Amino acid sequence: MVLPTPGINVQGGGVDVWSLINGAAAEASKSSGKPVTNLGQGFFSYAPPEFASEALKEALPVAAYNQYAPTKGRPELLNAVAKSYSPLFKRELDPNSELVITAGANEGMFSAFFAFLNQGDEVIVFEPFFDQYVPDIQMAGGKVVYVPIHPPKDAETRTSSANNWYIDFDELSNAITPKTKMIVLNTPHNPIGKVLTVEELSKIGELAVKHNIVILSDEVYDRLFYSSEFPRIATLSPEIWDLTLTVGSAGKSFSATGWRVGWVIGPAPLIHYVAKANTRIVFSTNTPCQIAVAKSLAIADETGYFQENINNFENKIKILTAAFDKLGLPYSIPEGGYFVLVNFSKVKIPEDFEFDELIQQKPRDFKLAIWLIKALGVVAIPPTEFTTPKTAPLLENWLRFAVCKDDSILEEAAEKLQGLKQYIQ
Repeated sequence: MVLPTPGINVQGGGVDVWSLINGAAAEASKSSGKPVTNLGQGFFSYAPPEFASEALKEALPVAAYNQYAPTKGRPELLNAVAKSYSPLFKRELDPNSELVITAGANEGMFSAFFAFLNQGDEVIVFEPFFDQYVPDIQMAGGKVVYVPIHPPKDAETRTSSANNWYIDFDELSNAITPKTKMIVLNTPHNPIGKVLTVEELSKIGELAVKHNIVILSDEVYDRLFYSSEFPRIATLSPEIWDLTLTVGSAGKSFSATGWRVGWVIGPAPLIHYVAKANTRIVFSTNTPCQIAVAKSLAIADETGYFQENINNFENKIKILTAAFDKLGLPYSIPEGGYFVLVNFSKVKIPEDFEFDELIQQKPRDFKLAIWLIKALGVVAIPPTEFTTPKTAPLLENWLRFAVCKDDSILEEAAEKLQGLKQYIQ
């Protein structure tokens, strides 16, 4: 029997980084008989805050909360998001026309791409990028145009702020063509940890206004920033607001990525079409989780939960980075999000260490990641998975570590990582 040929949008790609790294981790754990310490994928090792879990428990027995939600979202959550985010957006958000609730932030972005992209439209994406952007854009018929975010010149020798990674605005300007329909931003940035500054956002916004380009601002880590403020591109001018769709995530905000509740905020004329796409893609979003998120947002704002969570994450970052300080390995100090990029250019992999054929063909960061799993039992992610081959050399000496884990797990990783001493040149 000959199986049907899959559609072009889901062909190819080979083994993805998650399957590869998680497979290597499982194999290492089995062969050594010891569990690995997984700081790879950005899922939380702990439960949501108690008030969020309780809100979900309260929602589940209610008959109406177990049925379809309105396609744009439950009014309870639309109103809660509008109330929580209006002060942050410096405008009174209309919950009925300037918001749509989505099945996670990723589906919100998917809806935005489907709402505005026609075959052959170009979308500018900064490298490194969240890996879902590219297939989402391509499935909507778009063509991805890549612009790199560059590491600071001394990144391999000195620890410094992730905000020292920079955009070459000549490269960005040159990437714009008459076919450019959208620019995708990610701030705080995964995996760099960079928070785009007002100056950077203003330059991007001015280009978008000049060329009438939609801005899709992925701000899923917006409740985790470590400076005094978090600038939002949608707030910079009325003209920029008119072109901007901002994506948020309850999963990231409340340590509940499996709830799959997100939202898109923007001007009514743009949200209208995002909502239409959302209706056709999923129709509606998980109802009991919407109710729980609505209550959780109100409690979080009343109790100062978001600042408390920021303080907790600053401590988590310190636990992990202290290990690299001892080793003398430079890293980028994240200004937001929950990832730390560490430079391993000083680390020498033993010459007799054997890699399989697939890894042999990959950039050096894949080799580092596999070796680190097998040699020390610590899991990290190679960031060149989130770049094109042209840009990969900028990141092939780096590894990404997730700190959204219990402190005990981070402490265990920090101890294991001291085994790198014998491999540092």
